[in-house]
Amino acid sequence: MSEQRIALVTGANKGIGYEIAAGLGALGWRIGVGARDPQRRDAAVQKLRGTGADAFGVPLDITDDASVAAAAALIAEDAGGLDVLVNNAAITGAMPQAPTTLDPATVRTVVETNVIGVVRVTNAMLPMLRASASPRIVNMSSSVGSLALQTTPGVEMGPVPAAYLASKTFLNALTIQYAKELGGTGILINSGCPGFTATDLNGFSGTRSPAQGAAIAIHLATLPDDGPTGGFFDDAGSVPW
Repeated sequence: MSEQRIALVTGANKGIGYEIAAGLGALGWRIGVGARDPQRRDAAVQKLRGTGADAFGVPLDITDDASVAAAAALIAEDAGGLDVLVNNAAITGAMPQAPTTLDPATVRTVVETNVIGVVRVTNAMLPMLRASASPRIVNMSSSVGSLALQTTPGVEMGPVPAAYLASKTFLNALTIQYAKELGGTGILINSGCPGFTATDLNGFSGTRSPAQGAAIAIHLATLPDDGPTGGFFDDAGSVPW
């Protein structure tokens, strides 16, 4: 592999994902822009290249085995390997999501993208990550998935959709299990919370910009070799599980 760091960011055509790609690109990294929609993907790549970033498009539907396998093959052929994976792509799911009226089909759909999709992409990219000198995996989570915060008196999480919330708790649990299995391999894997960021997931009602939301992912993607693994972090530090 070349000395230039190579990263794949899923859901990188807009919002936080695009800003993660832009931030890593600004460091001189080569960035794979993972996205389903070809027009939005191409537009994001061109925009990133316009800023001087070394970006390339990666057709990627994280809910589809064949798409993920093809994405891994494309990265291996075009980039020669992978150093960092940022699992950013996620959905909120159909609303409303009060637990007592929640449609099980909505739960399945949300988990398929937010959890199973992460497993699918991570496992497909692991052979390349294992070959990297300093591999990193960042799972974009949310503090709404924190069981500790959900059960702390006086902490108000707001009307968070139940399926989405549970998917982030599920994702955090997987982050821990990956960290345990990959301990000693040099692969550092952590969950990151972007904060209440204005994106299409929340109707752009968040109080933080996508660039602010991307900061924690950029931090975790660039951890030193003695950095933490199996943790949950936001800009202020550790987030309780």
